[in-house]
Amino acid sequence: MKTNVVKLDAGNIDLLKIKEAALLVEGGGLVAFPTETVYGIACRARSDSLARLAEVKGRTAEKYFTLHIGGKEAVDEYVPTIGLKARKLIRNAWPGPLTMVFELDREALEKLRNRFEPDVFESLYKQDSIGIRCPDHAVATALLQETSVPVVAPSANVTGEPPAVSAEEVLARLSGQIEMLLDAGPSRFGKSSTVVKIGKKGVETLRAGAYSQEQVDRMAQVNFLFVCTGNTCRSPMAEGLFKKYLAEKMKCQVDDLDRIGYKVISAGIIGASGFPATDEAVTACAGKGIDISGHRNRGLSEELIDESDFIYAMEQVHLQRIAGLRREAGSKCLLLAENRGIPDPMGHSQEVYDECADIIEKAVKRRISELVV
Repeated sequence: MKTNVVKLDAGNIDLLKIKEAALLVEGGGLVAFPTETVYGIACRARSDSLARLAEVKGRTAEKYFTLHIGGKEAVDEYVPTIGLKARKLIRNAWPGPLTMVFELDREALEKLRNRFEPDVFESLYKQDSIGIRCPDHAVATALLQETSVPVVAPSANVTGEPPAVSAEEVLARLSGQIEMLLDAGPSRFGKSSTVVKIGKKGVETLRAGAYSQEQVDRMAQVNFLFVCTGNTCRSPMAEGLFKKYLAEKMKCQVDDLDRIGYKVISAGIIGASGFPATDEAVTACAGKGIDISGHRNRGLSEELIDESDFIYAMEQVHLQRIAGLRREAGSKCLLLAENRGIPDPMGHSQEVYDECADIIEKAVKRRISELVV
């Protein structure tokens, strides 16, 4: 068999050639193609095709192969429930040089078993998990979007050898063993993707690659922001209560939330900073086992809004102020207590503060219950 080498311009892709390559993959053929990291071998996710791929690669057929998708939105077809950190990482890192390993529970696996043909299911899901990559290369995207079957794509090399980063390297190792090679020049990064596994306690790097651990952690961090007027009463209480119940949900200590990628802060719309929470707010929280005595207020800013994934406001006036600073932030802004405002206890008795803390606690518990982690 002679490998058909097809030259492509990533900036002006010949879709007829992409369609030809997609048909080969759908029929069980092997097609090498470029990604931003290294060249890969596209193969349909079926046992007969994977057995041939394993033979070409010189590895056992039971080896884990990573699903490749042509757009990040396709991940929901293969992973029914995606937690906050994984969703944040998908939004920030895909398309890009990151492979994500999703662990799936029994209920999710049963749903997927009913969705896919048995052979496809067994080919994709190994050890109750699936690895997925969404490459950032125009040729890869076009091929994966054109192919009508699930596609896995290990690096285009023989096991034990360095991954191929150019068409020439692919031919030197695999000429005559694959049907087609899509040549769009050398890969941009020239190194493999970073592989991570995401669990409730954080992001674990399984293989170092184009992204560093620091970059992955930063892209996966989920930020919560609570907003009131002066950031000395309601929002500091909400911040403290949210940390408590989020830590309970995560089964960790409050002090560990930052480490595992959950940041919870608060701010006020009047812009003052450096003042402590009121004595009454500190006392109300202390009654619930929460210490906010070290709190110092901060002013709401465009930067805080931009960095936040969830923004909970105490009243409509706070939502209006947020929208005034960043109109596009509306989709991530909510009243903490759904459709009711939480009155400001400033200047009132300890009893009023305690009642306010009770309202906030109830609202926080409801918001925490809505989160998929």
